[in-house]
Amino acid sequence: MSGLLMPKADDATMARREAIIAALKTIVPGEGVVDATNAMRVFESDALTAYRQLPLVVVLPQTVAQVSQVLKYCHENNVKVVPRGSGTSLSGGALPLEDAVLLVMSRFNQILEIDYPNRVAVVQPGVTNLGITKAVEHEGFYYAPDPSSQIACSIGGNVAENSGGVHCLKYGLTANNVLGLEMVLISGEVIRLGGKHLDTEGYDLLGLMTGSEGLLGVVTEVTVRILQKPTTARALMVGFPTSEQAGKCVADIIAAGIIPGGMEMMDRPAIHAAEDFVHAGYPLEVEALLIIELDGPSVEVDHLINMVETIARENGASTCVVSQNEEERMVFWAGRKAAFPAVGRISPDYLCMDGTIPRKELPKVLAGMRRLSETYGLRVANVFHAGDGNLHPLILYDANVPEELAKAEAFGADILRLCVEVGGVLTGEHGVGVEKRDLMPVMFNDVDLNQQIRVKCAFDEKHLLNPGKVFPQLHRCAELGRMHVHRGKLPFPDIPRF
Repeated sequence: MSGLLMPKADDATMARREAIIAALKTIVPGEGVVDATNAMRVFESDALTAYRQLPLVVVLPQTVAQVSQVLKYCHENNVKVVPRGSGTSLSGGALPLEDAVLLVMSRFNQILEIDYPNRVAVVQPGVTNLGITKAVEHEGFYYAPDPSSQIACSIGGNVAENSGGVHCLKYGLTANNVLGLEMVLISGEVIRLGGKHLDTEGYDLLGLMTGSEGLLGVVTEVTVRILQKPTTARALMVGFPTSEQAGKCVADIIAAGIIPGGMEMMDRPAIHAAEDFVHAGYPLEVEALLIIELDGPSVEVDHLINMVETIARENGASTCVVSQNEEERMVFWAGRKAAFPAVGRISPDYLCMDGTIPRKELPKVLAGMRRLSETYGLRVANVFHAGDGNLHPLILYDANVPEELAKAEAFGADILRLCVEVGGVLTGEHGVGVEKRDLMPVMFNDVDLNQQIRVKCAFDEKHLLNPGKVFPQLHRCAELGRMHVHRGKLPFPDIPRF
């Protein structure tokens, strides 16, 4: 059994279910409201499939006006709302609530404009990540952030979680590639932030919204930066006898001033799973594998390849293969991109973690994970963005074995505590969601958390948007900042008060 607890369903809302559904059907007619139990089953979980919950009702709007009216109705009638994109969240960010409307944005799936002179694309939030690249690649452009789920994940969900991917080391996360948003607040108000210009005036509300996990508003349009495809891109596939040597190689490459387009690492269990799945030609005798991509002008790429090969050999690399053409480069990446489903073939279930650490701490953290694996008696396969220290340990377990899910959760929590202990953070790109919610006090004290909740209150005073996510304990907005009076005396009585 999982130790995860979600907010208790509001009895008053549950009693009004039929009236709520009837009102929503007047706003989103036809097949836009799904309320039958069996039909809602497809929405009961996201990619964190260990947890499932049927929503109160599912609504699939098609226009901004419908989104606005749905949110306004829910705000006026105190009904909770959980926004959802493609449902690929690995942190439970789109997990439904029993007493909440699940607002699914998948029908917002149009590319509205491609502006090559300004190098931007304007898209609806239901467009897939890869769909943007497919729309512009014939002109030699692409969209840089590329999560492993890019064939399915939506750009709106990428904004909510500030997703990264293989190439985020050089080209940045979603936050570095989004220029503008249209979004709807819980009150129903439609606002715009940023645009095609490179910077915005005033407070950085665009940065605030990117990574806000559906707690502040619902995105209805996104303006993203598109880049010209590099003239040359080549990849190295480098094997090491130990993970520590591979980790040291990563640190030395960055220290040498080299910023690869992507630098990924897999350990032995992940290598074998990916090779069995994709047959990419990975060396099976090594303990760790680095895939390093260098891009730019061909002369520069050739020079950097020689530098990286030298650094790899100095760190004890036992194998080193350089791609000779585009097809071979794509084969190198095929196994890494398919690593998550590949690991799914060797274990009935797994939890995918998402901590981020300073690069120099890779050897220490990898050694710590091996010790934890022995302690909990569960296997772990490591697949991660080595260049920026974003770890994705896959904890293998069997949900049919009593208590194994609880053990996997405890194992994952200890990994994340270790990440924070060495100077890292709880999440790199998957978000906090419900998975890391109860670990927030490991990284933040009460003052930190209350300040974050104040931001939430500024946008959603009633806490109707995606409740039960991110914050380990909700406070009513009116309770924040209340002064404690003990025995009739205020704290610090000499401080002037206004």
